[in-house]
Parts: sequence; structure tokens; C-alpha cells
Amino acid sequence: MKPHRWQPLIEGMLEAVLLVDPIQLRILGANRSAHTLLRLPPDSLMGTAVVELAAAPEDVFFWEDVAAGLSDNIFSETLLQRQDGSTIQVERRVSLVRVGLDNSVYVVAIRDHTSQRQVENELEKLIAELRATLESTADGILVTDLDGAIRSYNHLFAKLWGLPEDLLTQRDDAAIYSWMDKCMVDAGHYMERLGTIARSPLMEATDVLVLRSGKILERVTLPQYARGRPIGRVYSYRDITQRLADEARLQLAAKVFESSTDAIFITDGEQKIITTNPSFERLTSYNEQEMIGQTPRDFFSEQSNDNQVETLLEELEIKGFWEGELWNRRKNGHAYLCMISLVRVQDEDGKTMHYIGFFKDRTETHTAKQKIEELAFSDTLTGLPNRLLLAERIKQSISVASRGNSTFALLFIDLDHFKQINDSLGHPFGDRVLIEVTERLKKCIRQVDTASRLGGDEFVLLLHQADAAGAEICARRVLEELNVPFSLDGMSFTVTCSIGVALYPADGMTMDDLIKNADSAMYHVKERGRSDFRFYQRQMNIGLLSRMKLDHAMRQALEHDGFRLHYQPLVDLASGQVFGAEALLRWNDKDLGEISPTQFIPIAEETGVIVAIGNWVMATAIRQAAKWNQGRQVLRVSINVSALQFQQSDFVQNLAAALQEAGLAPDRIELELTESILIRDADEALRVLESLAQLGVNLAIDDFGTGYSSLSYLKRFPISKLKIDRSFVQHLPADESDVAIVTAIVSLAHALKLKVIAEGVETEEQRAFLQELGCNELQGFLYSPALTPDEFERNYLFDAAAGKLQSM
Repeated sequence: MKPHRWQPLIEGMLEAVLLVDPIQLRILGANRSAHTLLRLPPDSLMGTAVVELAAAPEDVFFWEDVAAGLSDNIFSETLLQRQDGSTIQVERRVSLVRVGLDNSVYVVAIRDHTSQRQVENELEKLIAELRATLESTADGILVTDLDGAIRSYNHLFAKLWGLPEDLLTQRDDAAIYSWMDKCMVDAGHYMERLGTIARSPLMEATDVLVLRSGKILERVTLPQYARGRPIGRVYSYRDITQRLADEARLQLAAKVFESSTDAIFITDGEQKIITTNPSFERLTSYNEQEMIGQTPRDFFSEQSNDNQVETLLEELEIKGFWEGELWNRRKNGHAYLCMISLVRVQDEDGKTMHYIGFFKDRTETHTAKQKIEELAFSDTLTGLPNRLLLAERIKQSISVASRGNSTFALLFIDLDHFKQINDSLGHPFGDRVLIEVTERLKKCIRQVDTASRLGGDEFVLLLHQADAAGAEICARRVLEELNVPFSLDGMSFTVTCSIGVALYPADGMTMDDLIKNADSAMYHVKERGRSDFRFYQRQMNIGLLSRMKLDHAMRQALEHDGFRLHYQPLVDLASGQVFGAEALLRWNDKDLGEISPTQFIPIAEETGVIVAIGNWVMATAIRQAAKWNQGRQVLRVSINVSALQFQQSDFVQNLAAALQEAGLAPDRIELELTESILIRDADEALRVLESLAQLGVNLAIDDFGTGYSSLSYLKRFPISKLKIDRSFVQHLPADESDVAIVTAIVSLAHALKLKVIAEGVETEEQRAFLQELGCNELQGFLYSPALTPDEFERNYLFDAAAGKLQSM
């Protein structure tokens, strides 16, 4: 696409407009309004990655969605970064626009959202007036919607419930409700009653709430209406502690005290026990007379929990209540775990009158919980924390890091080529290797860190309060530890790994984002040779999502006949005759335009879709060759074969079936194989090549000289031709090194009685040099680019009189 053709159009628009490349997400064009809005000099945006304008992490995720092709028309509100460092609120629409037949572009329209602030200011004024009304009431007021979401509350409500300062300065409904739950003496009944109210939108109710602070509140619940319909609830709270008669309170307390299934004791103001209930004796075996005069410190203290008892009593004095678990012993010496709630009761002057203790046996629950946690949160093979427990640990680390403005690191570890161990030595042996890897990983981390297994050969290390330097030290330690040879069953071998590193908060604010980004970084290590580590970078996700988009588009192209084949003539150098054609894959996507094979073939090989594409190419090229080889006409069609396609167990059978179905003689087909295919498993490659030779097809080595391999396969394999890679041809005959390499390849081929074809021939000088050297065949732009089947037929018609194809 030529963006300058669009420049007059976008310059005439009032809105700021950017033109963005759909694959690389770089700016191809921008109008004056865009430069003015961003306070940038004219034409300075050209070539800039659009993600660099992001002023917030959410905008990076937005462009990741665009790169992933989640929508071709996206409207959003966001912040943009100006050159002077300031940000501006804007409305933005991203639309995918087709340009001609072969290209497309994202059009990004941007509108200044500043005027919206005036409306917001008026709204804030109205809210302030409503707030003043709430604050003028004599009761604590809480207003919610029908789903329980808090819409407003006044200062008296916060005071009655003793909301801490941090809850007053942030919007966190769950934390407020949790605080209110913890304030209740009977939280279970309180929650049950709230559930009843929530299920009845029109219900009006009055309840009495007993708080651990000693306060007693009367709660009046009324529905809130708008236009005759309920839209929420208004809860009013009034402190009635002093209004209740002491005698009535004592009578109610006595009934609860006697009938409760919880063990209860009551002390005086000096913490000496004055009474216990029947459940107390049933649980502890101590009767009331034995307990009178003792203190909670005397009763609960043991050598194992002395410090905990001292801590809870201190917290009881400070906060007025304490709740938790504590190990204790019955009269017969048997240990049990009890859940304890301690409450300090004060008079109206704030003087302590009593302490009340509630506790129950939790031993069986504790034992069951331990077993469940062991099964639910541990990997059964290695005993390491699994994904669930890792999520809890990461959540804790995020909480600590956010409070302390600190950081931590995630290392995503994937073992290299571990599948080969399972495939060759069996899964039981592979499991033993994973256990040994686990032990080595434990040596690489500190006591406060977490090593976990996600499954398969994937591990995650959580490094508590670690920065980039600490993460690097740990990553290098892991690489060194795994590089030490393993020894199992008398067998010595090495297991390496690839590591991706993500840091909180720079690389993600949630577990999913951190693991995704660490995995992305690990993926880049795999791409670049394995056995190393890499830190996450923003552009990785966009690159990964672009690859995913291309992978999806390729599968759609296969399903809807989106691929096509072009054919480049193959020329006999001595006679000048066109004797064949190489089938070359082409793809024009409806959204992305013409995509080069150098872009999509590596991704197809990486994802495995190359097998299906290769099978389509083979079948299509064979059908075309059969059409061209009717009658006396003789034309050889050359087909490239990928490594994955060659390794399929039914490759030879599929080729034979395609030849038979098309009615084509096998010698009219030539398969081009890379050196990597032949040397990966030489014995298996030889078996397949011999089957192909028996079938009768011709075999050639593509891109000869670009690999690193032994030449012994040339005399072992039934190869008939070598193809000189275009990288050695393009600088002929000026480059002495290329002259030497090409001369050596031609001499080697002729010595082994093989033909030689050179690709990428573009000049007469190159052709003359190769002819003088003795090269047999050529192809390249000097003769012709790759052509559609119709173009090929028009340019190279069969010469009936001569009985051969026309010459160049």
C-alpha cells in the first residue's frame, strides 16, 4: 500500500487520523490534526510503533487484541501520550479497511474527549449535594443497589462500624462487607438474614446486630424506589447499646449461654473466669468449679503455644476481640484444635466489664482440610505446588508487593526436547527425570520462594521480592544446575531448559498476565536456540499474537481455497529450452493482502499446519503437471517438501496415491528436499528416499551449501540434482568467495554424476559465468518470475512441429 495516496483524504478530516500497518502495527501515515493533538512536529509519526503512544498498560492490551485480529472495528476511550509527557483523554475507533485487491490498513480515528470533563464536573457537584444530605441524617446510612453493590454511605455509618482509614479512601465493596462480617459476634446468622433480605426486594425489616466491639445496633432495612419500581435498598443503623435494658440483655445472654453448642466462658474485668456453660465441660472435661478463678492464659498456655497466647491477649486488649485457631489439651491430656473467639465487653464509659470466650473443636475438620489441601494443591508426581497453590502464592506476593511498592519475579521453565525422552525411553523413565529436575530446581531457590509444576515439563519459579538482578542470578543458577549430566539406570545424559522471566508489576498485574508474558519470553528463547533465558518485552506479545493471527488465517485459507500455486520456468542452460517449472506457493488474504512465503512458511512449520499445506501443494501441483503432460508434451514439475511433511509415516503413500489419481508418470515430478531433512535421522531418511526412488520420482537437494552437514549422504542417498542457493548466485561473478563456493559445488556434483541447477539468476553476467562453469540448469528473473498456470501456458506453449516446449 502507498499511504501518500490517502494523505489528501485524511488531511481533510477534522479528526486526528492514523494509518497503521495491520501486521507490524507501525504508523504508515498521519494527518496534521494527529500531529497537533499529540504536540508532535509534522511527519514525525511515520514508522513509529503505534503501541509507543500508549499511556496506560490497558492500551498495550488493546493493541494486542488488534494484533490478534479479535475485531476489525473497535471503539474505545483511552489515554494517549504526548511528546511533552502529558496525557490526553480521547475517543478512538480502529477500523480495518481494504485497499485495492492486495492490501489492507487499519484506520485509527481519534477525537479529543476533554469537553466531556465539563459534564463530569457538573455531575460531581450534584453528587456532593447528595453527600451533604446523607451526612445530615442522625443515623448511619448505607445505600446499595438490588445486587448489593454499595452506592453510597455516610460518615456516621463508617464510625458505627469502625471502618479503617484505608477502606474510606478506596472503593472496595468486598472489603467493606468482609469488615462488617468480622465485626459480628454471630456472623452466621447475620449472613443468613442478609440473604433473606436480598431475596426479597420489597421487604422491610428491623434487626438487632451485636458487634464484637460491644456495640448493639438497630438496623432498619427499606427498599428504595424510582418511578414505582425497587432499584435498591437503604440500610439505617442506630446505636442502641445504652437503650437496651441490662436485665433483658442478661436474660437473652443466659439462654444463649446455656443452649449454645459452643464452649463458652466468661471472665471478670481482670480476666478471671467466673462461669462456664455445659458445652465447655463436654469439650474440655473441666467443670465450672475447676475453672473459676483461672485466666485464659492459664487455660490455653502450653509450651508449644505460649507466644501465640501472649500475642492474642495483646491483640484482644488493643482491638477488643480476637479470633483464630489454637491447640489445647483436655483434662485427660488429649490434644485438640479449637476455634476461639474472644470479645471484650465495656460499659458506657469504656471500662472493661467482662471478657467472653467462645470455642469449638476443629480437630477433625483440620485433619480433613490438610488432606484435601495436600491433594488439591500439590502435583502428584513431584510434590511441588500445582497451579492452584501457585495462584495463592502469587496473590500473596502481589498483595505484599503492592503494599510495599516492591517487585517479584516469575520464571517460566520448559525443558528442551523432553518429548524425545518420553518417546524413546518411556513415560516412567521421563517421570523419574522430572523428579530429579524438581530436586535440582529446589536447590536454586530460597526458603521464601516457590517452585511449582504446571504440568508436563513446564515449571514456574516464584521469586519473592526479587528484582531483575535477582531473577537473572536464579535463571543462571537453574541453567548451570540442569547442565550437570543426569545419571539414571547407568545412562548419562543432559537435560537443558529454556527460561522466560516476567517481573511484577512491569510485566503484568495478575497471575495470568505474568505467566502469559513469561511464557512468551520463554518461547523467544526456544526460537533462538534454547538452553538460555530471556526477560519479557512488550513487543513479544504483539509478535506472538501476529503469528497466531497468521496461523488462524492460514487454516482458514486451507479450508476456503485461499492458497494458489505459481510456476517459475526451469531452463536447460545448454539448449535454452524450458523443460519444467517449480511450483511456488502464493497467498492473498482477504484482510491482510498479499503475504510473502518468507512470512507465513516459518509460522506454518512452527505450528504444524505446514503438513496440510504441503499435502495441498503436492496434490495441486501433480494435477497441474498431469494436465500439461498430456499427449507428447514432456514437462517436469518441481515441488518443495517441508521437514514435517517428509517425516509423516504416510508421505510416500500419499504421493503415490496423488500420482495414480492424476494419471501422471512419477518421473514428471521432482521433489526438492533441504539438507536438514536428510541429516536429522539419516537411516530413516534413507529408507524413505529409497521408497521414493522405487516409485520413480526425481530427488534434488534444495539450498545446497547453506546447511552444516557431512557430505557422506550424497553418495548414500538416491539424489540426482543439487540446487545452488540464490545467496551464492546474487553476487556472481564479482564476489570471489561466492565464485569459489559455486565452483566447488558444480565440481562436486559432476564428480558424483549429479546435475546442478542455480536459482535466483537475474543478470546475463551470472548466466554466462554459470554456463562457462558447466552448470546444467537455471531459473530466475532473467528468464521469468513465477507465473499463474494460465500465464505459463500462454508464454510456453507446446511446439507441435518440433515436438518440444518453446525455448526462451
